Amino acid sequence: MAVRRVVPNIRSDAAQENREFYGLLGFEEVMNHGWIMTLASPTAPAAQISFMDRDRTAPVSPDLSIEVDDVDAAYAALRESGAEIVHSLQDEEWGVRRFFVRDPNGRVVNVLGHR
Repeated sequence: MAVRRVVPNIRSDAAQENREFYGLLGFEEVMNHGWIMTLASPTAPAAQISFMDRDRTAPVSPDLSIEVDDVDAAYAALRESGAEIVHSLQDEEWGVRRFFVRDPNGRVVNVLGHR
């Protein structure tokens, strides 16, 4: 299994203000579902940061997103390890397959793959 990107998720109700502030650092909006917005560097597209007011389908909002090339293998490995699965593996309507797991620091990690 390979990691494709890591994105911090910041809880915020200030999408426009974040877009403007991080725009001054060179970030541009690359995704906006209304409840989550992702900004990326146009010269290094994997350099991203997301802002969300709440997660649309999960009971909690994640602190961090990690995109992997095989989300099913990641899910199996973490379940087998005894890690706490906070949100079960599922396909989302916006084109990702994902689950949430709690890391040793208590942070909620969104592990995903694009379909």
